Amino acid sequence: MKQAFGLNIPQALEDVCDPRHLALVVYDMQVGIKSQVKEGDAIVAKIRAILEAARAAKLRIFFTRHMSLPKELMGAFQYRMAMMWQHVNDPEKVVPWFLRDAPGFAIVPELQPLPSEGIFDKLAMSAFEGTPLAFALRDWGITAVAIAGIAMEVGIEPTVRQAADLGFIPVLITDACGTGHPDAARRSLDSALSPATHCSRTRIRSVASFAEAGKRHVVPETSSRRSTIRRPKKTVLQESRPAPDQLSRVATGTERRNRR
Repeated sequence: MKQAFGLNIPQALEDVCDPRHLALVVYDMQVGIKSQVKEGDAIVAKIRAILEAARAAKLRIFFTRHMSLPKELMGAFQYRMAMMWQHVNDPEKVVPWFLRDAPGFAIVPELQPLPSEGIFDKLAMSAFEGTPLAFALRDWGITAVAIAGIAMEVGIEPTVRQAADLGFIPVLITDACGTGHPDAARRSLDSALSPATHCSRTRIRSVASFAEAGKRHVVPETSSRRSTIRRPKKTVLQESRPAPDQLSRVATGTERRNRR
């Protein structure tokens, strides 16, 4: 950790992974997206381990879900994107895969969010675009965001880049990022690790490394920790009594007033 003008400037990964200033974003781990990735089950298992470590470290955790609008509300760009993903050349053949009540929209059962964790729905690729994520992070004083999910070449890369543009240090857990197209994913990873994102210093290659980095900041609640708290000494209030000579002077003065 470096300092300048009263600021702490995190350098090492351990500095960045301070639970007081780090949040976790689980990106688009939905039923309909996981089913499109060959390594879907393995990614789910890794993110489950990440969630266990993040919850133990008391990290703030947010989930994103990709959402489709009804065809009557889809614009030209949404139609164009859906036609490309669904490999059709006729807008009439487009099927909105991720309507709110569609089975594919739900987060996979193994990674269900807790009531204390946030869920943001989005239309764009970046987790920040059109969602309150940046507002929520800043409101908590978060300065870094760890990212895992599916898919690297679709939405994780733009999320990493926009995090850096917004002033959040991106922490990319590459072992827990699924891919649909390996070649495109490698190019996205190279782009995400470019100097513009500063992510090369905060890349985490394995789930175990993420868990270990978080443990270094966890302080166990033990009796020894509580014993270091200094408690103020009790002050006993004693009744103030005048000295005997003061009592005699008071009595003499009272008698003189009575004689008058």
